[in-house]
Amino acid sequence: MRIAMIGAGYVGLVSGACFADFGHTVTCVDTHAGKIQALKQGEIPIYEPGLAELVASNVKAERLDFTTSLAEGVAEADAVFIAVGTPSRRGDGHADLSYVYQAARDIAGAISRYTVVVTKSTVPVGTGDEVERIIRETRAEAEFAVVSNPEFLREGAAITDFKRPDRIVVGTEDERARQVMTELYRPLFLNQSPLLFTSRRTAELTKYAANAFLATKITFINEIADLCEQVGGNVQDVARGIGLDNRIGSKFLHAGPGYGGSCFPKDTLALMKTAQDYGAPVRIVETVVAVNDQRKRAMARKVTEALGGSVRGKTVGVLGLTFKPNTDDMRDAPSIAIITALQDGGAVIKAHDPEGIEQAKLVLDNVTYVDNPYHAAEGADALVIVTEWDAFRALDLKRIHGMMAQPVVIDLRNIYRPDEMESLGFRYSSIGRRTVADA
Repeated sequence: MRIAMIGAGYVGLVSGACFADFGHTVTCVDTHAGKIQALKQGEIPIYEPGLAELVASNVKAERLDFTTSLAEGVAEADAVFIAVGTPSRRGDGHADLSYVYQAARDIAGAISRYTVVVTKSTVPVGTGDEVERIIRETRAEAEFAVVSNPEFLREGAAITDFKRPDRIVVGTEDERARQVMTELYRPLFLNQSPLLFTSRRTAELTKYAANAFLATKITFINEIADLCEQVGGNVQDVARGIGLDNRIGSKFLHAGPGYGGSCFPKDTLALMKTAQDYGAPVRIVETVVAVNDQRKRAMARKVTEALGGSVRGKTVGVLGLTFKPNTDDMRDAPSIAIITALQDGGAVIKAHDPEGIEQAKLVLDNVTYVDNPYHAAEGADALVIVTEWDAFRALDLKRIHGMMAQPVVIDLRNIYRPDEMESLGFRYSSIGRRTVADA
């Protein structure tokens, strides 16, 4: 089948490359000429494991190409996916749908036969209705159906998630569109991937509900971690104790500095605003958003306490800047709030991240970026582990101890054991676990 992917960002590029790998012919369309030119030259604008190789192989096989011409990409397509950004709107927190609606207008002028227009972007309930209205208003005679097909990709594991999904949610009550969507995803049937058909509005809400629930699990275990520190418990044991209950599950029960990234912050906020507009407020989600925002700066206070109550004039080494490992995504990363708060307190920051430094430079000023974790530790009064990259899990701790001005480590991802760190002479603190000195 022929597919047009409007938007060659994270979701559009990964989805387009994976569809091409299934054997479909895919054209990725983006208004950013520089991005399209780079993609044509084999340069991938984001870091995602395996994506560069997947794009290259499908470009070589002539199943994947890139253009700035929407008309060229859409004209003969069986399905057109809208995969543009829906950032939080300034001022009120609602999802900014201007890119989605502009894509709908452009698609209306380009389709030449029956076309399934698929909203892949994360959008509030009712957006599909408005997309359909815009296309109908722009091109009254057009033959089309509007479908919701939300993405459930984890950054750092997006290709596996697309090819081996837990579920594929398709929102449509149009039988012809249902057949097209079934054929698009037919290559996954060998894996018995559950194709769940719902109404369009149900599909739109499912995406937000999923992310809000996961954000709630993260925030819940973070608050339990705070309680563990006060009462002498171990949050990792608590997480294991409740996670082994099949009704709860072990995933997203890892205590840390709070959630970030491109999805959870904006999606929880958008769900909260939508619910308020409909007079059905989601109080749990409202609390999750508030607690998570406060937690990030609270992590800076944890560093300050570890240094005796003040960071003024002290050097703090930061390991990990991106919101999670295996990505270069800095959107709403906890490191931003932590570093900013430490700088407000007078700290000097040195930081290292395996992939995120260039993106970090766009959002963090007055930071000395270094090319390995040992340079971050050298001369530092404290070393803070913010992102749990694999490269940080087996550091030469004796070497780091000898390099630091003060052997203070604040592990916000609990990747080391308190007894081991203290036996090496570190003053060590982590999340939801009492140190030996506290016991």
